[in-house]
Amino acid sequence: MTQLVTRFAPSPTGHLHLGHAFSALTVWRAAQEAAGRFVLRIEDIDRTRCKPEFEAAIYEDLRWLELDWETPVRRQSDHFADYAAALASLQEKGLVYRCFKTRKEILDEIARAPHLSPQGPEGPAYVGAPLPEIEEQALVDEGAAYAWRLSMAAAKDCLGEQWDALSFTEETPEGSRTMKATPEIFGDAVIARKDNGTSYHLASVHDDALQGVTHVIRGEDLYHAAHLHRLLQVLLGYPEPIYRHHRLLTDEKGRRLAKRDKAATLKAIRESGAEAGDVFARLGFSVS
Repeated sequence: MTQLVTRFAPSPTGHLHLGHAFSALTVWRAAQEAAGRFVLRIEDIDRTRCKPEFEAAIYEDLRWLELDWETPVRRQSDHFADYAAALASLQEKGLVYRCFKTRKEILDEIARAPHLSPQGPEGPAYVGAPLPEIEEQALVDEGAAYAWRLSMAAAKDCLGEQWDALSFTEETPEGSRTMKATPEIFGDAVIARKDNGTSYHLASVHDDALQGVTHVIRGEDLYHAAHLHRLLQVLLGYPEPIYRHHRLLTDEKGRRLAKRDKAATLKAIRESGAEAGDVFARLGFSVS
């Protein structure tokens, strides 16, 4: 029987709040109950918003909750070469293309023909196409900004009949379900940029495979990402994990907790004199 391996992968863009604590405890308890492995990963590819002090705060908060994890902790910003290699694999297969259009240009194009770009999980599902080689090279030589987009049409051609069979396993309290994967809901998803050699999607999929993650346990706000991630796993030859998407915590107005909610940060709760057991109880976890 395969050992369960799961992970908590926060981004150090602010202090952890109760919603993060709920996710971390959900993941950690799943590993404990299955006698499995709990991996902590720092997803800090956003070099503008991610700060060392917030990474240090993550460790402090999780230690206060008395969680333990394997070391060394993988910090994504240390491994851009790995993601470049994964992107190169997709490039060699002709599955990605450079898109030089600005966000405004894309929105203007969508406004002219909205029926061609239905709403997707990350906004309108934009579908483009590579430029002629001469035009593309001229823009590259000029130093123009661009995004690497995954061509859904090319992916579909590459996979053939396997495209229609794409699926992933979702575990719920009621049992496991096989879900048909429909990555086309993202349009031609951005998986890297000129000034940032990867995206959340590419880096997360790569690291889950590298770290042997068997169960991806995360918030239900990332449920749709599984559709795109399953496609990337197949295209890159990565193993298929099992997914669990847990509920999100909300405030009294029904809004999802966010890092702007300073009163709900673990730092603020700790400094108020609360103990870790108070957070466990508040979130519905027993203190072991």
